[in-house]
Amino acid sequence: MPRQVDHEGRRRQIAQGVFELIAERGLEAATLRDVAARAGVSMGAAQRCFRTKQDMLLYALEHMNEQVTARIQAHIADSDEPGSTLTILEQTLLGTFPTDEQGRAEARVWLAFSAQAAVDPKLAAVQREQYEGLAELITLLIRVAQDAGQLAHDLDAGSEAEFLITYADGLNMQLLLSRQTPTTARAALHRRLTALRTP
Repeated sequence: MPRQVDHEGRRRQIAQGVFELIAERGLEAATLRDVAARAGVSMGAAQRCFRTKQDMLLYALEHMNEQVTARIQAHIADSDEPGSTLTILEQTLLGTFPTDEQGRAEARVWLAFSAQAAVDPKLAAVQREQYEGLAELITLLIRVAQDAGQLAHDLDAGSEAEFLITYADGLNMQLLLSRQTPTTARAALHRRLTALRTP
């Protein structure tokens, strides 16, 4: 009887190989041959899972985003006030910070994809979609906090969400360059969110 292949599991296995190679050596390191070797599969198996290298890279980006989301949700659940809208808001933004080895690897991969997105419309579209989803979530959280009297009512939720995402992106870069430490970056974000609270 032929052995059953977990197609989706193999795709995730290959995506992890892509992630590791890009985190270590940049996007140019993610050749089909090297990815297959890192993932422990044959080149033929990798080609059966992904029609093109671009398909493989796009899937790896989506896979990384799912992992980041799962980690953020776990941090929220482990926080002192997991049901607080402000906790969810702060932890969502903090969850993108490269404050440990996994986070630094994710940030390096995201930046590598961002550089490529400048010349790759399909990749740019995926990253825009991910940013738009984050902006919708942050906007919703701000509005819920406003309704609860926790944040100032005169805030433009959409504009503030965009600012917070841009601010967090800037802190991410400063962390990668060691111009900020995890402690100072967390404090900077906390100060910004505190300034938005209702007097």
